[in-house]
Amino acid sequence: MTTRSPTLTTRHIVYLIVSAAAPLSAMAGTVPLAFAFGNGAGVPAAFVLTGLVLLCFSAGYAVIARRTGGHGGFYSAAMEGLGRPMSVVSGYVAVAAYNLATIGLLGAFGYFTSLALADHGAHLTWWVCALAGAAAVGWLGYREIGSGARTVAVMMVGELAILCALDVAVVVRDGIPSALPAASFAPHEVFGPGFGVSVMFAAISFIGFESAALYGKEARDPRRSVVRATYVAVALITVFYALTSWIAVGALGVGEVREEAGRQLGGLFFALTDTYLGSAAATGMQIMLCTSLFAATLALHSAANRYAQTLAGDRLLPAPLAESHPRHASPYRAGLVQTALNVAAVAGFALAGRDPYTGMTTTMLGLGTLGIVALQAAAALSVVRVSRRFAGVSWQRFAAAILSFAGLTVALWLGIDNFALLTGS
Repeated sequence: MTTRSPTLTTRHIVYLIVSAAAPLSAMAGTVPLAFAFGNGAGVPAAFVLTGLVLLCFSAGYAVIARRTGGHGGFYSAAMEGLGRPMSVVSGYVAVAAYNLATIGLLGAFGYFTSLALADHGAHLTWWVCALAGAAAVGWLGYREIGSGARTVAVMMVGELAILCALDVAVVVRDGIPSALPAASFAPHEVFGPGFGVSVMFAAISFIGFESAALYGKEARDPRRSVVRATYVAVALITVFYALTSWIAVGALGVGEVREEAGRQLGGLFFALTDTYLGSAAATGMQIMLCTSLFAATLALHSAANRYAQTLAGDRLLPAPLAESHPRHASPYRAGLVQTALNVAAVAGFALAGRDPYTGMTTTMLGLGTLGIVALQAAAALSVVRVSRRFAGVSWQRFAAAILSFAGLTVALWLGIDNFALLTGS
C-alpha cells in the first residue's frame, strides 16, 4: 500500500478549527454563564476584545508556523523560542490538556445525547451514548483526516445555520435598533462588575483555534494554509460569537439579560429559539447541540493524537505511537491509545456514579482549558523571543506578540482565580 499525499486545504483546516471551538456548544453552554456571572449586557464586547488578543497571537504565531513548516503546534513553538527543556514541558502539557478536554467533551456528548433521546422516547444511559460517541470518534480518527474534516464540516454548517436563523429572526421581528443595542459596547457595561469573568468565559469559547499548526504534515501547502486558516478561523469565530451574543442581549433586554440568563442558564438559547423560531427549531437545536459536541470531540481527539505522534517521533513517548497509517496517513496508533483512554475514563466515571456533566465534563474540560491557555501564553512568549533573536520580523508582529502574551497571561490568571466557577465544583 502507498502513503497518501497531503489532502488538507485551508478550508478543511478551518472546518477542524471552528468545529473544535464548537460554536453552538459555546452559545448554549458558556454565553449564559457569562451573562449571569460576568458583565451581563457587555459580554459581546468581551468576545471582541478576546478575539483581538487572539488575532494578535495569530500574527505572531505565523512567524513560528512558517519557520517550523506548519506542524508540531505548541511543542514546536516552544522549541523555537524557549529551548528544548521548555518545549518538552509544553509537549507533555499539550498531550495532557487535549486529552482531558476530549474526555470532558465526550462526557457532555453522552449527557446531552441521552437527554435528547429521552425527549423522543428512547432511554439510554449517558455512558452508553458516550461509549458510542467514543467508538465513532475513534473510527473517524483512524481514517484519513479529510474524512473527519468533511464530517465536521457538515455538522458545523448545521449548528451555524440554526444560530444564524435565530439571529435573523430576532432582527426581523424586533428591528435592528432593538436587536443590536448600543449599550452592549458602552464603557460602563463593558468594564462593569464581572468583566474579568466574561473574558475568562470568552477565552474558553475559543479553545481549539490554535490547532491549525498540528495539521502541517497533512496540508497541501502547510506554510501558507496553516497561517491562513488560523486567521480566518479566529476572525470568523470572533464575529459570530460577538454578533450572536449581542443579538441575544437585544432579545432579552439590556436590563434583564443578567437575571434571565441566571434563571435559565443552559436552557436560555433553546427558549429564545422556541420563542422566535418555534418548537420544531428548538428541537433541531437540541439535536445539533449533540452533533456540535461530537464534532468538537473529534477535532480535539485529532489534535491530541497529533501531539502524541510528534512527541513519540522525538522519543518523548513510546516510539510506536509515531507511526502513521500506510494508507490513511493518520496517527492511528496514537488514536487507538486515545480511544482506549476515552473508554476507560467513561467507564471510571460511570462506575464511580459521578454526574457526567458536573462531575466529568466541567472538571476535565476545565483542567484541559487551563492547560491550553497556558500553552498559548508560552507560545506567545516564544514568539517574542524569536522576534528578538532573528532579523526580518516586523515590529508590528513583535508588538502583537507582546500584546497577546499579556492578554493570555491575564486570561490564564482569571481561569485559575475563577476555577470553582469554571468547573462548578
